[in-house]
Amino acid sequence: MKRHPKLLLQLMVTVILITFFSNCDKEKATRTYTWYEPVYKTLTEVRAEMKSGPAHALKNPGKIYMYGKYIFLNEQNEGIHIIDNSQPTAPRRISFIPIPGNVDLAVNGTTLYADAYSDLVTFDISNPQAVVAKKFTTDAFPNRIPYYRNYNTRNPDSIKVPVSWIRHDTTLPVDRYPGGIIGLDYFSSTGGLASAATGKSGIGGSMARFTLLNNYLYTVTERELYAFDVSAPQDPQFVKKSYIDNQTIETIYPFKNKLFIGSTQGMFIYDVSTPGNPIKQAQFTHARSCDPVIADDNTAYVTLRSGTFCGGNINQLEAIDITDVFKPTLIKTYSLTNPFGLGKEGNILFICDGKAGVKVYNAAEPANLKLIKEISGMETYDVIAWNKKALVVAKDGLYQFDYSNVNHIRLLSKISLN
Repeated sequence: MKRHPKLLLQLMVTVILITFFSNCDKEKATRTYTWYEPVYKTLTEVRAEMKSGPAHALKNPGKIYMYGKYIFLNEQNEGIHIIDNSQPTAPRRISFIPIPGNVDLAVNGTTLYADAYSDLVTFDISNPQAVVAKKFTTDAFPNRIPYYRNYNTRNPDSIKVPVSWIRHDTTLPVDRYPGGIIGLDYFSSTGGLASAATGKSGIGGSMARFTLLNNYLYTVTERELYAFDVSAPQDPQFVKKSYIDNQTIETIYPFKNKLFIGSTQGMFIYDVSTPGNPIKQAQFTHARSCDPVIADDNTAYVTLRSGTFCGGNINQLEAIDITDVFKPTLIKTYSLTNPFGLGKEGNILFICDGKAGVKVYNAAEPANLKLIKEISGMETYDVIAWNKKALVVAKDGLYQFDYSNVNHIRLLSKISLN
């Protein structure tokens, strides 16, 4: 079986390590390893299956996008759930699009954009229950597991893509490492696991790496900002790649003619008054940490968290004055538990604070945020706050809250994991 180290090292694999003794004799100590063997299909087969099928249960929800009455929820590295939210008290999962390697998404009218490892896939979603792929932009994100180079070919009939995993349990003497097992493709001893511009495009969360603005799709990789012309929505055309900085870029957020880009060491502000031609205007530097960001006319909000590959040991919210967009300055920091995504509508600010749940603030005065409510009992990841409804992605499912009365926020619905 052909091994793909670059591919496999980037996939999330849960590995359990259990040590036990098979006899009282310590010399016969053994160790049991759980490992996962990938199941492959050709890229041609995978692409043919990229269309809507029956709804799937949620297992590992990721990034979120909403457009009209529909919610598009990423199933990490597997595809996208389409949810009919006509009745927020009873949202319905109506279909699922299998997209191996999918992490990010954006919606532009009746068009859905999604990554599939290093490809950009364009879908027609005019009928959400009969979604079809219209275009595959090959190697649009060459840093994202470039299987073309692994195979030294672009022939989709010759490229193998992992689509599922088979679990194996193997018991060996403690002095033997499982790397010698025939067929072992990957092993590790460690486990793992908003509001935006409205209009023709939908609304994404603050953890997004795709965003739409003025007929352009902007995406970020670890070091670069890409611009695609989507004036013909189902025929995106690559326009420009801009090198951002020698930092790890994490998120992108649009506001008016600006792009706010979060990195492990700071926030970047790019002007896109000329669509497709991002111009760097400013940078705000902070301590090394993961960094989602949102913004309005005068203030940007950044969450910093520890315990990740980003490094650092800070868990806080930073309110940043961007009245002078060329000179962003810190207004105030607020201590948090382990914050992830955030969203804002009007003066109401929602922060996903990891295992501490959701914190809701009155943000009328950025220098004096007032805590309105803490919603506990869930480990949260991202939030979209729009039209007095908050969609919250959590480790155990998708929650929806009504905050029309911010002093009495109530749960409308929850789609639980399988």
